[in-house]
Amino acid sequence: MRSAPTILHLDMDAFFAAVEQASKPSLRGKPVVVGGLGPRGVVSTASYEARVHGVHSAMAMAHARRLAPNAAYLAPRFGIYRQVSEIVMALLREASPLIEPLSVDEAFVDLEAGEHADDPRAVARGLRADIKAATGLTASVGLAGSKLLAKIASEKAKPDGLVVVEPGTEQALLDPMPVRTLPGVGPATAEHLRRAGILTVAEIAQAGEGELVRLLGKAHGAGLHAMAAGVDNRPVVADRDVKSISVEDTFDSDLTDRAHVRYEIDRLAERCVQRLRGAGRSGRTVVVKVRRYDFSTLTRSETLRAPTDDPAVVRETARRLAEAVDTTGGVRLLGVGVAGLADFTQEDLFAQAAGERALNGDSAEDDAPPPLPSSPPPAPERANRWLPGHDVTHATYGAGWVQGSGVGRVTVRFEVPSDAVPGRVRTFPVDDPELSSSDPLPLAAQRMPADPDDPPPAGPPAGPDAGPPADRPADPPAVPPADAASDPPADPAQSSSANSPKSPEGAGSAPDRGTSIP
Repeated sequence: MRSAPTILHLDMDAFFAAVEQASKPSLRGKPVVVGGLGPRGVVSTASYEARVHGVHSAMAMAHARRLAPNAAYLAPRFGIYRQVSEIVMALLREASPLIEPLSVDEAFVDLEAGEHADDPRAVARGLRADIKAATGLTASVGLAGSKLLAKIASEKAKPDGLVVVEPGTEQALLDPMPVRTLPGVGPATAEHLRRAGILTVAEIAQAGEGELVRLLGKAHGAGLHAMAAGVDNRPVVADRDVKSISVEDTFDSDLTDRAHVRYEIDRLAERCVQRLRGAGRSGRTVVVKVRRYDFSTLTRSETLRAPTDDPAVVRETARRLAEAVDTTGGVRLLGVGVAGLADFTQEDLFAQAAGERALNGDSAEDDAPPPLPSSPPPAPERANRWLPGHDVTHATYGAGWVQGSGVGRVTVRFEVPSDAVPGRVRTFPVDDPELSSSDPLPLAAQRMPADPDDPPPAGPPAGPDAGPPADRPADPPAVPPADAASDPPADPAQSSSANSPKSPEGAGSAPDRGTSIP
């Protein structure tokens, strides 16, 4: 426990939703929910306008739609989130070389390792201002003498605030808080404490270490009692070792065809290897997770002879593991992961094994498994699906984003982050050859000042009343709207769930907020 508030915890405010609002002028100040859009989807982030209606992260998307039917429901765009996160983390590194990222939008910073440890408040204020200038987004910051208190302080600072826990005021902050505030206290532990009459942090401290050890066990009980007393000596660790890398999907409807299960396993294995290679790692243990129709969850794993990042090795191993699980009743979730990570790779294990067989005079065909059925392609409607919120470009009208789709049509709002007013809405056939997916545009605050000698950027007019350029038609080809599902209202915040196609992804990313410290 430090005698000065030199540990900083920074948390971006409603990060995913805030990025979407900054990217889409028509959504600014409107309720926005980001997450999996299917019937089994989960909310990743809700804007503060949506939270007023009771929507929060980790909530079932179907429940969120009932609470806020007029919110804009968008699929995640992880690429732009990572880009903004890199800008934020770079600014944190300028304040101190010792930072501990917890997620794309959250990190601890040890200011004692920086050049301005004598004035942590000024550093915190400068960071918030720099982030606002660079991204247009707001961040909440907590300053304290420990990671526990800094995390709690940043939660109290939300949204867009700064809270400093002065030395000597720790217990005044902690005592009235509910037990769930402390890291390691989940629903089960909270219920166990409630049955013992312990509801607040002060009551944990008053119960004594012996009583907590009796209730929760030695390690958990002793650690919880220390945190309730404000004792937390954990250092800020710059390099947190990742133990595994995995991906998983929840499906809108249960998979009952084994060939379809193989196809999804192959797709997940490819995504997992992409993440593995992106992190510059290899792994020795392949893990498959299967959640069946009755919510029973099974995991199977196989440890290879050496670490690998070869997609064929991971794919074939994951297939073999999935074959060992009975999926005849239906599968609602599949996952593929790689554990036992290392910083190096071995040669292709299959080639290695083939070489050994050749030396022994054996034929590779002697012990080859029977050929697997060909993987089914994705359903046509899924392959051509335009996800709400994703970026598109039209050859005539420029950059925009998908507002909704259905019944063979897609509705696009043509606007860019630098626009001051909402852009126009137009509807096209889903197979319009002039419409294509595109990469996200940088947020307006990320744009460099324009060179006065540069030509004006191409794109849609800035406002709804501005006329089109002379070489562009005033209206799109006539495509009459089919129904409400294919032609949502001009304001995405007024669109209903019928306007959003279902996503095969069960959730976006991990929940954007929490009081637990990893």
